[in-house]
Amino acid sequence: MRPSSQPKRAAALAAAERQFLATGYESVTMDSIAQESGVAKQTLYSHFGSKRDLFLEIVTAQTEGASASVLEPAPRFADASRARGDLRDLLVAQLSAVLAPRILALRRLVIGELRRSPELAEALYERGPRRAIIALTAFVEDLQAAGLVRAVDAELAATQLNWLVMGEPINRAMLLGDDAALPAAQIPAHVDTALDMFFAAYGV
Repeated sequence: MRPSSQPKRAAALAAAERQFLATGYESVTMDSIAQESGVAKQTLYSHFGSKRDLFLEIVTAQTEGASASVLEPAPRFADASRARGDLRDLLVAQLSAVLAPRILALRRLVIGELRRSPELAEALYERGPRRAIIALTAFVEDLQAAGLVRAVDAELAATQLNWLVMGEPINRAMLLGDDAALPAAQIPAHVDTALDMFFAAYGV
């Protein structure tokens, strides 16, 4: 893409995201995006192909951005004495990122489009939850290598820890709305409780 096209692309993505999150997928049109962004409709089709492809790009970019803010560089603990603290910091950051209103709204939209566009859910899953499990599995493997947890199926243990942390806060926020989300000030204590259970089960 020519450098001169980048501002138009950014304007179109910003307008599309705002409209999708404000009114839902079906009510948004390429005409409405063009009108708000000031980008010609033909240019939108040239850059993105279709409204669904544009939405897929938004899902991909937002999910990757949220994941990258937590998982890049790859989280590993520096030494055994700091292992629990480093793991706690990672899980607090992950839960905080997932509970961001923009990410919650995007998840709700993607779930609503699951039957018509399963590729949206796949993109969100692979770049969000699946990527988090892979990173957490590597962390558990480091804990095993350091002798801090028993030798177990690292991915299973990571998945269980992930949902000890994520399960109830995500369900509440997704189903009851942003106002029901776990307050930021309570996230560290919630993570500590999950870690107590994890190390009670797997610690040496």
